[in-house]
Amino acid sequence: MEVGSLVLSKEDISSLSPEQTTGPKYKDLRSQFSSVRQIRGDGNCFYRALFFAHLESVLHNNRALQRIKETIIQTSVDFASAGFDDSSFKQHLNTVVHVVEQCQADVQEDQLLQLFNEQTTSDSVVQYLRLLTSAHLQNHADFFCNFVEAPNLQVYCQQEVEAMAMESDHVEILALSQALDICIHIVSMEGDEQQLAHHIIPEGAEPSVHLLYQTSHYNILYPRLQH
Repeated sequence: MEVGSLVLSKEDISSLSPEQTTGPKYKDLRSQFSSVRQIRGDGNCFYRALFFAHLESVLHNNRALQRIKETIIQTSVDFASAGFDDSSFKQHLNTVVHVVEQCQADVQEDQLLQLFNEQTTSDSVVQYLRLLTSAHLQNHADFFCNFVEAPNLQVYCQQEVEAMAMESDHVEILALSQALDICIHIVSMEGDEQQLAHHIIPEGAEPSVHLLYQTSHYNILYPRLQH
């Protein structure tokens, strides 16, 4: 990895390290995806990968960027109904709005990469996403409490979701996908099966973000163009 980078430049799929690139799963991966963008493995990779890929997918679409910005601003309602104090999320929310506005002003991939590699900005985006995930879980507690192995959903959120560097589980992925209305395609290399496992969240939707899951880590995938 480039020293100090949180998000790397896009590379050919063959850049995955050799031990990751043998066997039928990798062949399968190569046939479906042309490139990969590696994310630093610091426990925040899911959130960082998801939001980078989400913005990148609409980088040249100003209306879509505007919709993302409006969605982010609206989430202050979610925070309020989950009982969050303004001081806990406002600064992070403003950072995310600023990042989206920067994308609107300069639709270059380099600009996005630069923003996500500024540690303070990038971590603030991650913290916002973690708090939003927590708020969404708590606002839909009747549904999510069935999936959380904890005596108390609020305690679970504080310890497992809001804290930086905690790895994300399926329940957090589902919650964030709902909160931001993003359809995520996760390609998993895990398990002993010969084939890749594909998870579309929510099911049946058309994914805009493709993530590779391997040894508890997420990177961004780019599908081959269908001719």
